[in-house]
Amino acid sequence: MGVPMHAKSDSEVTSIEASTPPRSPRRPLYYVQSPSHSQHDLEKMSYGSSPFGSPTHHYHCSPIHHSRESSTSRFSASLKNPRNAVSGWRRIQRKYDEMGDEEDNEERNVEDDRSDGGNLRFFVVCFLFSFVVLFTVFSLILWAASVPYKPKIIVKNIAFENFNVQAGMDGTGVPTDMLTLNSTVKILYRNTATFFGVHVTSTPIEFHYFDLKLASGHMKKFYQSRKSQRTVIALVQGYQVPLYGGIPVLSGAKGHLESVSVPLNLTFVMRSRAYILGRLVKPKFYRSILCEVTLRSNHLGKPVNLTRSGSCVYK
Repeated sequence: MGVPMHAKSDSEVTSIEASTPPRSPRRPLYYVQSPSHSQHDLEKMSYGSSPFGSPTHHYHCSPIHHSRESSTSRFSASLKNPRNAVSGWRRIQRKYDEMGDEEDNEERNVEDDRSDGGNLRFFVVCFLFSFVVLFTVFSLILWAASVPYKPKIIVKNIAFENFNVQAGMDGTGVPTDMLTLNSTVKILYRNTATFFGVHVTSTPIEFHYFDLKLASGHMKKFYQSRKSQRTVIALVQGYQVPLYGGIPVLSGAKGHLESVSVPLNLTFVMRSRAYILGRLVKPKFYRSILCEVTLRSNHLGKPVNLTRSGSCVYK
């Protein structure tokens, strides 16, 4: 059974249109086409933006989706455009070049600092080595120049002041002849150096009868300035020296020593030392002296001249 259709009157249609709120006009949709999009994507976007599109394929364009697509489209367009790509790569390359230049400059500065420190150490070592070499050469020159200036030593005379032999005992109680001897020795010392003075000492001055020591004495140390001389007097003595029969001449002449003659040897070493440049250059001069002299009891108190007889040997 059919349903009766009621035709609406014009007044009803007018009232329905008046009660229905007016539809806001659809905003136009703007999009940026990417060269990578296909024609199918363009049709879909156009179809979705049309007010008469199908409801099932309606494309809703939100602002967030629109901005994402626009940025992606611009990036794709920049990559597709050779000029934009080249300029972008140039900017990136310029940044990397600047960073590399800064790193190179830092490395170069570090290397320069290291090289400067190494050069400074090298110069210091060279200066010290040169100074040591030059100072050593200068010291050797001074030492070589001082060698020819050997001091002159002359034993002028010896005077026997006292001479006596008597019976006695040694420290262990053994009876033997005991000798007492007093004498003085005059020595002339001359420093021939022109640019340095010397400090002078000597070993003990001794009288020997062969290997038997009869008397000894010491000379005081002194300083002798350049190109000067002095006479040194040393006292040589022997007191209660046991003979043990070592001098046969004296064993048979205990009561009459006026005509006794005893050959003796005078020995000592004179040591001279100079100090040049403080104590850095120290030339040394050693003179060994041996004098043969005869002790005569009838010449006591009289000096025996040793310069003319040539009885002294200087080594």
